[in-house]
Amino acid sequence: MSEIVNKVAKSGLITLDMKTFKGSQNRKIIDIKNWLYEGMVLKEKKFREHLKNENWEQYKDAFVALHCSTDTIIPVWAYMLITKYLNPYASIIIYGNEKELEKIIFHLNIKNFDTEQLENKRVLLKGCTDTYIPEDSYVQLSNKLIGNVKSLMFGEACSNVPIFKS
Repeated sequence: MSEIVNKVAKSGLITLDMKTFKGSQNRKIIDIKNWLYEGMVLKEKKFREHLKNENWEQYKDAFVALHCSTDTIIPVWAYMLITKYLNPYASIIIYGNEKELEKIIFHLNIKNFDTEQLENKRVLLKGCTDTYIPEDSYVQLSNKLIGNVKSLMFGEACSNVPIFKS
C-alpha cells in the first residue's frame, strides 16, 4: 500500500480565510427610530433631551453606524448632532447600516494587512464561510494581492477558480 500524500500541503498554497479580515473591532449600531416620537417623528426638543441623557461612554473606542430603520424623513442635522456627542468616544462614526459598517471595517483591515509574507506565493482566498463577508472585500484584497503574489485563486483547495497567475 502506498503512502497517502497531501498534495495541497506540498503545493505551497497559502490559504487566506476572508473572515480573518472581520477583525475584533467593537461595533455599535445606533438606530435613531428609538429616539423618535412614536418611532416616526423627530421632535427636536425631545430628541436633544434624549441625546443629553444618553450614556455616550458605552461607545468608547467603538466603530459606530448611525441609521434609521423606519421609513421616515430624518433631517441631516440629527445625525450631525449625534456625531457631536459620539466624537469624543467613538473610533469611527459612519452614516449607514450594519452591512455598510462591516464593509468599512473589512476595508480598513485589508488596507492594514501586510502582504510581504505572500510575495511570489500561491494564494487561495477561501470562499465558503458562515460569516458575513462584504463582496467588496474580495475586490479590495484581490486588488492588493495581484502583482505581488505568484498566483491568486478563489474557493477551496480541492476546487478553486484561478484569478491571477504571473
